[in-house]
Amino acid sequence: MSVETAMIMGAGRGNRLRPLTDRIPKPLVRVAGRPLVDHHLERLVAAGVRRVVVNLHHLGEQLRAHLLAVAPPSLDLRFSEERELLETAGGIHAALPLLGDAPFMVVNGDVFCDFDLVRLRDGPGDALAHMVMVPAPAWVTRGDFDLAHEPVATDARAPLALGDAARLTYAGIGVYHPDLFADMTPGPLPLRPLMDAAIAAGRMTGEVHRGIWEDIGTLERLEQARARYGA
Repeated sequence: MSVETAMIMGAGRGNRLRPLTDRIPKPLVRVAGRPLVDHHLERLVAAGVRRVVVNLHHLGEQLRAHLLAVAPPSLDLRFSEERELLETAGGIHAALPLLGDAPFMVVNGDVFCDFDLVRLRDGPGDALAHMVMVPAPAWVTRGDFDLAHEPVATDARAPLALGDAARLTYAGIGVYHPDLFADMTPGPLPLRPLMDAAIAAGRMTGEVHRGIWEDIGTLERLEQARARYGA
């Protein structure tokens, strides 16, 4: 069964993008002529996603109004409101009632990327999650993960591994089974502890994307992305 549900992580404060994010939520920052979230919506719909859940916190009503105005009428658009910031795993866990019982895609609201989301339509397979990785950029002192079996083609799935020589970092894009979050206690929690546990159990896979990928996490990186792709 193809994955038809996705979550866009849109709740973050974006402190490193201030003062810009004092006025607009991070997913509404513009790169290549449109807000980041518009690029995500277009690519998700093109990949066959029919339901999109967006978590809201900082300037959430502004993000909600924008999405309601630009989303195609055929898209089942839902919102998960966070009274406190729940981080990635906590935000996903809180949104599970909206996401349903089947695997779903997750896209960070602050990345700009040309990864083909159609590749995630088959779900995580026998794993609890399948993550898209990118080579660690210069501003990352070391990567987070590596593929356990190398050499492996860029577009091939392989088990993920932890190690001292990690050279890959999470791209903020993946497909997850709800069971990954089943034993969580509600509340703030980053994604990394769940990733590490799934990797240790041999239940997480990944692939490497070597195309366009920008983390719009600071004003400097925003300006660099705009210089490459337009404001």
